[in-house]
Amino acid sequence: MAEQQIDFPSAEWAAAFRDAINDNPVYAKHAADWTHGSVALVCHAEPAVGLHEDAVIVLDTHQGRCRDASFAMGRQAAERADFVIEASYERWREVLAGRIDPIKGMMQGKLRLTKGHLPTMLKYVESSRALVSSAARVPTRFRERLA
Repeated sequence: MAEQQIDFPSAEWAAAFRDAINDNPVYAKHAADWTHGSVALVCHAEPAVGLHEDAVIVLDTHQGRCRDASFAMGRQAAERADFVIEASYERWREVLAGRIDPIKGMMQGKLRLTKGHLPTMLKYVESSRALVSSAARVPTRFRERLA
């Protein structure tokens, strides 16, 4: 039986991502000293795929664990996060597919760090890659463009 795919972005996807992060020993190793706070992933509104406002996933990460992953619609959900990374829906799709490295993406302006300390993020290149590999383990269904 095929594994059921989970819509990105959604509360169910955020919960599955949290579980995948916590099941990833590479992330646990490379983020063991991460004490810098939460990270919000902001997916910009994309009406063409039915996403009418920004969607936000906030990862409460600490010392190699993801204590929580919450989902909300609306930019205000990212305000309390210590780090905020923003991108378009299509760009997040590329990141989650492994076609864009998140740190390189920030350096190239494909992803925007709109809150937080970039040099701190740069110290965690391997843990960022491990987050992407964790996301790749989530059976994800992306929205198609509306006719």
